[in-house]
Amino acid sequence: MIDLPELYRQMMRARAYELTVEDLWEKGLISGEMHLGTGEEAVAAGVVTHLTEGDGLALTHRCSPALVVRGVPLAAMLAELLGRENGLCRGRGGHMHLFSKEHVAATSGIVGASLPTAAGFALANRRLRPGAIAVAFTGTGAMNQGMALETLNLAVAWNLPLVIVCIDNGWAITTTSEAVTGGDLIERANGFGMRTASVDGREVREIHRITGKLVERARRGKGPSFLLATCPRLDGHILGDAMIRMAKRPIAEGKDTFGRVITSAMSRGGGGLADRAGGVTRMVTVMAKARRGTTRETRRDPIIKARKAMKRREAERDRIDAEVAAEIEKALADALTESGTVDDA
Repeated sequence: MIDLPELYRQMMRARAYELTVEDLWEKGLISGEMHLGTGEEAVAAGVVTHLTEGDGLALTHRCSPALVVRGVPLAAMLAELLGRENGLCRGRGGHMHLFSKEHVAATSGIVGASLPTAAGFALANRRLRPGAIAVAFTGTGAMNQGMALETLNLAVAWNLPLVIVCIDNGWAITTTSEAVTGGDLIERANGFGMRTASVDGREVREIHRITGKLVERARRGKGPSFLLATCPRLDGHILGDAMIRMAKRPIAEGKDTFGRVITSAMSRGGGGLADRAGGVTRMVTVMAKARRGTTRETRRDPIIKARKAMKRREAERDRIDAEVAAEIEKALADALTESGTVDDA
């Protein structure tokens, strides 16, 4: 059983890495969209610390926290995002397509793809490495994909050593989860005959305790399981999310959009007045929810909960914070000073 200080260290490593990525992205050194996993650090630490050599790990586009905890070199990950030849995938994968053969870890930007990938890892481990397992991270939106449901079925039919971790952050891109997912996901997994559990995705010790039982069950050949973890999405769907910007700064960021919405609502033709008013109300409600949910360093933030849990070990906590900061600083320096971009090679 891993103790709280080590779980806290892994959470802080994941958050520090992502804050570094955010800084690089805002400076224009990382191009394209950026999906951060801020808010998922407790899930990553609580689950991934149970993995050992040979275990497979299949992840989504929000893969950074789990990869950091798994021990994938931080400098190589940062260099990959910077498009450098010394990156984890030689600068060609970006943040959504990271692979590490050494750690049996694979990520994908395809919604739902982590489940069949992890099933493949689990099948290979059952045949070649008895006792080794696989873990899939996924989201609630992906659970409505056909390949996700097929994986649930095959995992049970083939008794695969697989643990599926479904993160419910309340959103499917810019749509609330309840608006696109019918029924209860725990009941859905139960319907396939799968062992299930749910947990507060901000409580790292509880996640670690529950996951330990599911992992041990898989190692003993008792079949797959499904863990539903609820946690906040602290930075919107992507960095610079337009909906979050408008929600937090409605006058500066949203005046043009709101102006067009009001003009359309008042125009002739189209739906009735009640329908239009209802549409505007729903839009405002969704944006208000987004604003409430995307604030760091509040009671919703798992990092704050972990820091409070370490309150009686303040000296150790401060030492861990300093060591993590030094590790990230060195990783960034190494990523920036090695060979140049892929285009320069």
